[in-house]
Formats: sequence, structure tokens, C-alpha cells
Amino acid sequence: MGLVFDIQRFSIHDGPGIRTTVFLKGCPLACAWCHNPEGISPRPEVVWVAGRCMRCGTCATVCPEAAVAPAGGQAAAAPDDPARCRRCGACVEHCPTGARRMAGREMAAAKVVAEAARDRVFYEESGGGVTLSGGEPLLQPDFALALLEGCREAGLHVALDTCGHAPRERVLAAGALADLVLFDVKTTEPEKHRAATGADNALILGNLRALAGAGATLWLRVPVVAGFNDGGDDARATAALAASLGGVRRVSLLPYHELGRHKGGVAERARLSSEPAPPPPARLETLAAIYRERGLEVRIGG
Repeated sequence: MGLVFDIQRFSIHDGPGIRTTVFLKGCPLACAWCHNPEGISPRPEVVWVAGRCMRCGTCATVCPEAAVAPAGGQAAAAPDDPARCRRCGACVEHCPTGARRMAGREMAAAKVVAEAARDRVFYEESGGGVTLSGGEPLLQPDFALALLEGCREAGLHVALDTCGHAPRERVLAAGALADLVLFDVKTTEPEKHRAATGADNALILGNLRALAGAGATLWLRVPVVAGFNDGGDDARATAALAASLGGVRRVSLLPYHELGRHKGGVAERARLSSEPAPPPPARLETLAAIYRERGLEVRIGG
């Protein structure tokens, strides 16, 4: 059994072909730009999507713990009081617009694999498969390994999308089962990494080198965030790292987007000093050229 907060079908950004992406709950990092902040906490939680909320006040009315505070006669419809909310789901059940949902449900690995296998024909026609993402899948190691094994037994191509911040033996065990590892590299600079994610990157980069040494097929994924890692020096350092590793088949530059800003009622995370704008296409092309100079295949986007 494991905790899943979403299963996204017909995904085209999480590996080759058409894929089903399974999002596992919990992450050891708290990236300031995270677009899935509901995946950070290892527990179920209520997510509030501001753009869907009409401030009707229903959530405050039905909450048995008064965890949604009324404001001016209507519900604030803002992040719940974590000291009061016990995640009973009453506000989710009664929300008329779907602005509130519960992120995190227990599922058996066999059920997840069976659900993904329903789209086998699309995988076969497109060269796709299943991708484990999150959060961080390796924060639920037994569940993640069971999913990887189950997909392989079902004859499904399976990819692991990881931030790499996990014990070495766990990373190598999962890498041995995955057909492809999508490995996030935010920056090569330890202090910069710590400031934006809450953790040093020594373990992450060590695990990346270990996976490459073990013969894993790797796609590096670099989130490009203005004011953080969109400079030429950052790109040159990451490109040099990628070029030094066997097994890196592609580098994907993932432009920052604002989806995570609109999800309230989720775990606390670090924040950027100011919300950046998505990087312009010309800047992304300039960065891509730095990687190509190293002989690397580069894609802008997933």
C-alpha cells in the first residue's frame, strides 16, 4: 500500500510517448518553485485551488473543527488552520465548484498497475508507458519498488522521476528496475541548492554519478527559474556535469510556470524572494545552446 495524490493519464511530458504518471505523496525537498506543493507532505491534506473558488462560504459552514475561518460573512477560503484541520474531507465533499480536493489516498500497488495497464494500447502505439513521480517516489521505497516491479511484470515501460535525495541503496535498487530515470538537477552549487530546496545537493549528485556508473539510462531535467539558475555559469556547470556522465541521453530544460502558486492549503515550503516570470523562449534557446556545445541532446519542456 502507498499514498498517491494523482494519476494523470495521457501525459506527454514525463518520458517518451504517451504515459500514465503516478504521483506519490511526500518529498524530502521543499523547492521554492514547486508546482506540485501538495506532494511535499507525506500525509493526506486538503488542497484549495483559488481560481475555482467562488467564496460561497460552504467550507466554513460544514467544517466541524472551524478550521476554515469566516471573513466578512463569507469563508476566507484560504489555507486551513493546520492546528484545527483533521482532514475529514467535509469541505471537499460539499464544495460546489471542486475548488477543494483531498490530496492523498491509499492505494495498493497492484491496483495502480492495473489502472495504468488499461492504456496499454496507447503505450504500444506511441512508445510510452508509466512514470512514477511526486513528490518524491523514493520517500515511499517499498511502494515505489512494488510499482516498478509490477509494471515490468506487466510488460509496461516504466520511468522513475526522482530528485535523487534518498539513500544510495534505495536509488540504485529503483534505478535497476526502471527502464528510464528522469533525474532532477537544480544547480551544482551546494549553498544555492540548500537555500532554494532546504537540502544540500551532495547526496543528490553522488546518487546521480552512482546511477550513471551502474548503467542506468538517464534524462536530466533542469527546472529553469529566473534569478536562480538561468545564468550562463549555472548552465555551463550543469552541462559539464551531464557531459561527464555515461548514460545521459537527454537534458530537458523545464521553464518555471506558476501552477503551484494557485494551490493553497498545502504544506509550507520555501519561497523565492519574488515570484519570477516564466523564462522567455530566447533565454531558453541560449541556455540550450550551452548544453548542445557539449554534444548533449536538449529539449525545452518535458
